[in-house]
Amino acid sequence: MIYLYYCPQMAELAEQIARKQTEIVLGKIKWDSFKDGFPNIKIMDTHKARNNDIAFLTSFDTPGEIFKQLSVIYEIPRLVVNSFKVLLPFYPTGTMERVDEEGDIATASTLARMLSAIPNSISGPAQIIIYDIHALQERFYFSDTVIPRLETAVPLLKHRIKSLKNIAIAFPDEGAFKRFGKMFKQYPVILCDKIRENDKRIVSIKQGSPEKKHVLIIDDLVMTGGTLLQCSKTLLEHGAKKISAYVTHGVFPMYSWEKFLNAGFSRFWITDSCPATIKAVKDKKPFEILSLGQALAEVLK
Repeated sequence: MIYLYYCPQMAELAEQIARKQTEIVLGKIKWDSFKDGFPNIKIMDTHKARNNDIAFLTSFDTPGEIFKQLSVIYEIPRLVVNSFKVLLPFYPTGTMERVDEEGDIATASTLARMLSAIPNSISGPAQIIIYDIHALQERFYFSDTVIPRLETAVPLLKHRIKSLKNIAIAFPDEGAFKRFGKMFKQYPVILCDKIRENDKRIVSIKQGSPEKKHVLIIDDLVMTGGTLLQCSKTLLEHGAKKISAYVTHGVFPMYSWEKFLNAGFSRFWITDSCPATIKAVKDKKPFEILSLGQALAEVLK
């Protein structure tokens, strides 16, 4: 038996995971706050957790949520559990993974140090499962007291598009190509080049041709969407028949997803790693959600 606890934002995804595997049972946590706003949290069924395999499905969607959920994550191994897995589909500080000047703070490293403080379970260190982390080298920010397990959601997309015709795969920059290019060897590949001039993004095609193709732009995440929009414009100017996009993490701060409602995209696939976005774009074209439910259920086996 595997007990899966979860934060309130991830309730729907947790229920999907439990439906995929009969041996997964949902645990209960009472999430309250004191009058001063600080969390008042209680794990309700601690007797069930003892000596069992436990997982916690988390979403660090705001800094305050990180504090609340770390409180739970630090406590669960102390319940004398057999093993512990933290499911953190989106690593939110991943884009701040390096410093360019003295005084810059790589908060990806800060969060890794916080997660590295998770106590051991009976069987040893906790596993931290992350999907399509922004920079693979971030695994080295974690100490040896935990085991970061980096997964990819790209197989969900490949399954979805296998019946589509005339597909070409485009990458907005060298980083995305190096990360995902080897996963799409059966498709024609287009490599774009991105130059930033102040707040402007200038995109050109460095390799391949989009002419008369349904071009699918691939990246790990989207924030404001400026790069994807500029990339789409350049591909259409060079003869693309249709444009679609896929990102594992649709972050979209400040309602920036609205830019894509009438931007000419045929499809825009995202996973359910960012619950606030999923709630906002549900049933809105061109967005289509690829659920991590089955993939996470497999991870918990």
